[in-house]
Amino acid sequence: MNRSPYLTAAPSVTSIMLKVLFALVPGIAAYVWVFGGGILVALTLASATAIITEALMLKLRGRPVKPFITDGSALVTAWLLALALPPLAPWWLIVLGTAIAIVVAKQLYGGLGYNPFNPAMIAYAAMLISFPVLMTTWPAPLALAEAKLGFLDQVHFILGGALPAGVALDAISSATPLDYLKTQLTLNHGLQDITQAPIFGALGGKGVELVAAAYLLGGLYLIQQRIITWHLPTAFLAAIAIMAGAFYLADATKFADPAFHLFSGATMLCAFFIVTDPVSGPTTPRGKLIFAAGIGVLTYLIRVYGGYPDGVAFAVIFFNICVPLIDAYTQPRVFGHEK
Repeated sequence: MNRSPYLTAAPSVTSIMLKVLFALVPGIAAYVWVFGGGILVALTLASATAIITEALMLKLRGRPVKPFITDGSALVTAWLLALALPPLAPWWLIVLGTAIAIVVAKQLYGGLGYNPFNPAMIAYAAMLISFPVLMTTWPAPLALAEAKLGFLDQVHFILGGALPAGVALDAISSATPLDYLKTQLTLNHGLQDITQAPIFGALGGKGVELVAAAYLLGGLYLIQQRIITWHLPTAFLAAIAIMAGAFYLADATKFADPAFHLFSGATMLCAFFIVTDPVSGPTTPRGKLIFAAGIGVLTYLIRVYGGYPDGVAFAVIFFNICVPLIDAYTQPRVFGHEK
């Protein structure tokens, strides 16, 4: 008679990464619907750059190339960075950012499993600090843009910076809802008047809330597949909701409600695809709750009081630094030993 315990084979890195990529597909589809097909060009450029730079670094380090190239981790980093960058970012910005993510934030630390920081967030922060104008120039949703660029027009703009004759950049670009909200509040405009602008939707930014909902759908798939646990996304979203709710109740004329913060910016992408990075995050259940909640609190504070409209990248990097300390103080009690 067979007796427990029964051992099951752990899923491979490749299968995990493929499921993460699959979970991103609904968000990409919504992205294309809202902003156009330019994001597909960014994803292609980022993917090619990630594979090439990873192969070159593995060769330089004397490591086998095929096992690490085919595990899918470089593609996950490339896709996350491409989805965080403006969808019409110039080609060189995408390539440079992806190269930084793979070379500096991943391979120089020893490759997958050794990087203390989330590679996509390191690259995003580096690009934001180095090229703030390009990183904050977002296209307006297609439903709001004065000049609607077709797919080929977006390809030409990404690769060569050329717009169709008679089309100005202002006709296709727009401030993000978080950026617009922060700017208008500094001008002492009331929140109710600010949110009447056409870029705002029912929950967050018009169109952006659809992308956020698609990321939420993909994240629930990852939980159902047991690729991630509930601890990190729940703590992150709860922290943002509690912070936003407290400030909103204190002064509803200056602070947006929790739904706006949950369905704007990179909140949902961060909750299910960034804070859940198993390498740069904590390993203990209680540590995961502290880690994600801290990122949520700091993200909200940067949004409200910081110099950037969204604070996800900086909050993640800061708490990546804290991971060893969090793990050290949240180790569960060993059975048979005193606490």
